[in-house]
Amino acid sequence: MAPIAENGQITAPENEIKASALELIGNTPIVALDRLYTGPGRILAKCEFMNPGASIKCRSSLSMIQRALKSGELKPGAPVVEVTSGNQGCGLAVVCAVLQHPLTLTMSKGNSAQRAIHMEALGAKCVRVDQVEGTYGNVTLADVKAVEEVGLKIVAEQNAYYVNQFSNEANASAHYASTGPEIWKQTGHHVDAFVATVGTAGTFVGTSKYLKEQNPNIKTYVVEPAGAEPIKGDVVTKPLHLLQGSGYGCVPNLFKFEYMDGTLSVTDEEAVEYKNLIGEKEGLYVGYTSGANVAAAVKLLESGLIPEDSWVVTLLNDTGLKYTPVPEELFK
Repeated sequence: MAPIAENGQITAPENEIKASALELIGNTPIVALDRLYTGPGRILAKCEFMNPGASIKCRSSLSMIQRALKSGELKPGAPVVEVTSGNQGCGLAVVCAVLQHPLTLTMSKGNSAQRAIHMEALGAKCVRVDQVEGTYGNVTLADVKAVEEVGLKIVAEQNAYYVNQFSNEANASAHYASTGPEIWKQTGHHVDAFVATVGTAGTFVGTSKYLKEQNPNIKTYVVEPAGAEPIKGDVVTKPLHLLQGSGYGCVPNLFKFEYMDGTLSVTDEEAVEYKNLIGEKEGLYVGYTSGANVAAAVKLLESGLIPEDSWVVTLLNDTGLKYTPVPEELFK
């Protein structure tokens, strides 16, 4: 029980008080999805929606800003600009609010409006860019290029530090330094496979590199949207899909094939099905890439590619509160 002061108020030991929101980043719990998947085998999911920006991108946001400050690329109080699908922007908004850096973010109008609301609630400015070929909820590589063009103009106008998550090595190193070690410790060193969607590839590469260094026999699989599988080596036939922030139809700059054992394909319908099951069976409201990750984990356990009693680790990337509900007509 916490100590009680003379005025009757409960006090907390000094070492339990966090200095800022930055100390809330990482060390997320890992949960067994034993109600959703009853085995044999087991699916373990890292609860990344519990980061202060409500997604896994808080980890890379802190890493990239800290690295830039240490190198001198970013001066204290100087402006920061980034191109985002939303989650990286929310993570950067947390970090920049605490460290007092003016932050401007460019994001496609195809990404959910809830993300823009979140970023601006943390003091950032979000410039929403018209889509080139996608639709609301579906963002293509061409849409991202349009957002990048606007973002780079703002960088020049403000003489700002450009985070550049798609080519920033501090993105992947964040997961090598935190996500991978946390998974290894929390599972008691029992990891048979790791599966994850890929946007910038920072999460997949950093985590897979660390896990394979601990045990080279761990199998790692990239999760790609059906019809947008360039890492697998297929021609992109379906650039429009529901997995915002991933599956952009190109092999990301940070991706390294040596840390991958294979790929798994997930349809929009499967992502929605498992997103809903995670809520209904496990009581966790998460986004579409989280649904895709769990769908892929189930497929892997049922595929024969790994022993059926394997422990598969994946990620619940963000909260479902960041998304607009998908219109039913998309599936008719």
